[in-house]
Amino acid sequence: MSLLSLDRIRHSIDGYVPDRVDTGRPARQAAVAAILRNNGDHTEALFIRRATKSGDPWSGHMAFPGGHRDEQDEGLRQTAERETREEIGLDLLAHASYLGELDAVRANPRGRNIDMVVTPFVYQLNKHDVELNPNYEVADVLWGSLNDMHSGSSFTMGQFMVSGEEQAFPGYGIEGQIVWGLTYRMLDIFFSVMDSSWASHE
Repeated sequence: MSLLSLDRIRHSIDGYVPDRVDTGRPARQAAVAAILRNNGDHTEALFIRRATKSGDPWSGHMAFPGGHRDEQDEGLRQTAERETREEIGLDLLAHASYLGELDAVRANPRGRNIDMVVTPFVYQLNKHDVELNPNYEVADVLWGSLNDMHSGSSFTMGQFMVSGEEQAFPGYGIEGQIVWGLTYRMLDIFFSVMDSSWASHE
């Protein structure tokens, strides 16, 4: 069984106890869905490219679908499922199997006074192809190979404007786009759960 096969991923996440981050002070809560599928010998994850929006600290970034918790959400898992349905038209309850929860990540974009904790939830699509209907918040939907990320073959360094100046950050290249920042950190956590010897490529 290969390290990143869906069976191995399911086994690794099953029973994993995630770090939910005790902030010690009020913080905004958000959740994302890491949606996986088989594609030949590779396991792929779904990423969205966020639409360009003034005032959005993650404008144009690559990300997992997700967003802020609403009062009507019973929990953060429901937040991830609702936001995925709203953003890309995918009903995870109907078309995917829930695999588990990963460590929460504190998001505090450089130069922005935002304190938010984001929790990733992992899902496996029940079939390879599903119909997606991105809304106005999503510029594109792309699939990226987790195998290429883990091996380092898609690792890259990108130049991004942060706090008014261009800086270099590590990331993974997907069809001309770069997964970096917060989502890159989530992938680092994911690979650590799959592989106890994992060390990021930075």
